Amino acid sequence: MRCLLIEDDIPTAELIREGLCQAGHQVELCHDGHDGLARVSDELWDLVVLDRMLPGGLDGLDILASMRLREDRTPVLVLSALSSLDERVRGLRSGGDDYLTKPFALDELLARIEALARRAGQRAEPEQLDVGDLTLEPRTRRVFRDGRPILLQPREYQLLEYLVRHRDEVVTRKMLLSAVWGYHFDPETNVIDVQMSRLRNKIDKDGVPPLIRTVRGVGFTIGAPAQDGDDVDG
Repeated sequence: MRCLLIEDDIPTAELIREGLCQAGHQVELCHDGHDGLARVSDELWDLVVLDRMLPGGLDGLDILASMRLREDRTPVLVLSALSSLDERVRGLRSGGDDYLTKPFALDELLARIEALARRAGQRAEPEQLDVGDLTLEPRTRRVFRDGRPILLQPREYQLLEYLVRHRDEVVTRKMLLSAVWGYHFDPETNVIDVQMSRLRNKIDKDGVPPLIRTVRGVGFTIGAPAQDGDDVDG
């Protein structure tokens, strides 16, 4: 599933993100209410994990109310340190599909997310993702090119899976920093270029046609036809 996690507490957000990624889900992070509202308004998600108390004057229930007002039925699991009966009822009556209080066990969170996905009739995770002769198996995290297995480090796999799930699109550096590294700012390092170079060396070696292209000044793409200005060799 493609999940949006709106959580301002960095350690908690990273714990949840890691757990969801290990369970085979694709996760993007927001750390404040205004950014979270923009993401749920502009993009489609399979599930939203929403912290109730957020900085910036816009809390989780405000985001939830906006979603439901637009008749956005995306399943939402509300996380909150507010654990009284009245608060739990308020969270559910505001449109939350589930309400989990902090502190929580990661296993319980994952089980509740699985239950939400079942109730929402989410389609099962595809057995494989394909771009040309490149195949990814999300459940096992195995990668093949023309039937040849390719061993990737976890970060390299995350980077490749994100590109493949956005095939035929231009993926910006900002999108990659948010989705793969959890950064919502440019750390002013060449971290993306280093990882992309390593990834290309693994999937495009042995004389096979390159799959990943650099869109100069913007980001990267996989699967889309080359355009003027694309750096085909990366």
